[in-house]
Amino acid sequence: MSFFADPRWGEALSHLPDYLGNHVRVSLAALALGLAISLPLAILTRNRPAPRAALLALASIVQTVPGLALLALFYPLLLLGASVALKWFGVSFSAFGFLPAMLALALYSMLPVLRNGITGLNGIDPALIEAAKGVGMTAQQTLLMVELPLALPVMMAGIRTAAVWVIGTATLSTPIGQTSLGNYIFAGLQTQNWVFVLFGCFASAMLALAVDQLLGLIESGLRHRSRLHAGLGAIGIAALVAATLVPTMGRSPSGYVVGAKTFAEQYVLSALLRDRLQAAGLSASARSGLGSSVIFGALKAGDIDLYVDYSGTLWANQLHRTDIKPRAELVAELKTALAKDNITLLGELGFENAYALVMPKKRADALGIHTIADLAAHTSTMSIAGDYEFFSRPEWAALQKAYGLQFNAQRQMQPDFMYAAVASGEVDVIAGYTSDGLIAKYDLVALDDPKQAIPPYDAILLLAPKRAGDERLKAALSPLLGKIDIATMREANLRAAGNDANSSPDAVAKWLWGKIGRP
Repeated sequence: MSFFADPRWGEALSHLPDYLGNHVRVSLAALALGLAISLPLAILTRNRPAPRAALLALASIVQTVPGLALLALFYPLLLLGASVALKWFGVSFSAFGFLPAMLALALYSMLPVLRNGITGLNGIDPALIEAAKGVGMTAQQTLLMVELPLALPVMMAGIRTAAVWVIGTATLSTPIGQTSLGNYIFAGLQTQNWVFVLFGCFASAMLALAVDQLLGLIESGLRHRSRLHAGLGAIGIAALVAATLVPTMGRSPSGYVVGAKTFAEQYVLSALLRDRLQAAGLSASARSGLGSSVIFGALKAGDIDLYVDYSGTLWANQLHRTDIKPRAELVAELKTALAKDNITLLGELGFENAYALVMPKKRADALGIHTIADLAAHTSTMSIAGDYEFFSRPEWAALQKAYGLQFNAQRQMQPDFMYAAVASGEVDVIAGYTSDGLIAKYDLVALDDPKQAIPPYDAILLLAPKRAGDERLKAALSPLLGKIDIATMREANLRAAGNDANSSPDAVAKWLWGKIGRP
């Protein structure tokens, strides 16, 4: 099959109105907010060297913060603000999705607007300002009638730069719950769907170029006093804004929202839950690609209605526990603790996705390594790779303490790339996941943990506080509980690791639904 005849291009295209519309809305809102803050500050500080230097330094510092980190930081800050506002003023707002993305992107837009605004205003010939004063103009009249018109072309160049920066960085807003063109990229990387990755990159680049060219027309019109150019640019921007509103017209905001984290298994499970709800006659949609630090807070705040998490993750992250308990006891205690926040632990799906140390099967057999205890004698000459959070998690500390692991080198990388890295010998061991189909794909083996340093990681279904009494939802989901064993989930994950139309989360979810008997 030709690459461009791949049906996944059609699937990608079907998501474009939603992803593009949301991307444009958050980008333009952030840019508008950034302009509303930056332009007045540029005007106020243009003739004040000390405040001007401090402002530019602060804006420059913001630019040094990685975009994903800046976006992620706003979520807990707004979550805290929302709880304070509700407690003190009885006013609530969502800290999820649009608001943190808009605020972070607005900060990102400020430096070029400030810098070009100040440069443009300070670059005006002083003789012109003196002439304006000489004919009796006030300071305000001089600013509005002389300084701003002369500085506007330079300022527009800064706005163009800010627009491109914001549109590019907005693709990173997916993990904090803001739908964007980044949904293609995050989903594509995690499921090895390179069609989605290419489509997302291309769409984002084309959007940035289109907005830049439209703003360039406005800049050209202002520079050359051409109403035609300025008008065409303004009409183009207005048409773009209007087009992004069309996909949302007539759309009902009701329905259940299924959340998913940023790895392939979660994409598949969220599609399965969505399909199950829709088959039961309930309106449902999936919000995929949410960060681990975001998704539980989103559930607690009611921004999503349900998602699948893992008992060990909640035990360590939410309860801050490092002790290990038997599976049934751990889940029971977790259920009680979650109930204090009115979160319903509906039940277990039937499989476990735990951390595990993984290495090539042939090498493990050659060295006589079958358990982590066997591995300990070899780690001084080996390297290990883990996902972005593994080495800061209590499981890693527990493994080091229990087995005395002292690896020669540690590396962090994206989860799906780790398996190829260990299979090719770039690293010796990885911190993989027991239900991952890539273990079979690359002929790897998960080492046994005889000292049980890693807690159980049963897949469990959580419901938001607002859904605690929703019997229709529970009735629709209960038939899934206990139906997905580890072998079935591994096969589903192996299918998702393919690179064809049958490996999409929707296709794998349909296969999984049929495999467990269409409950």
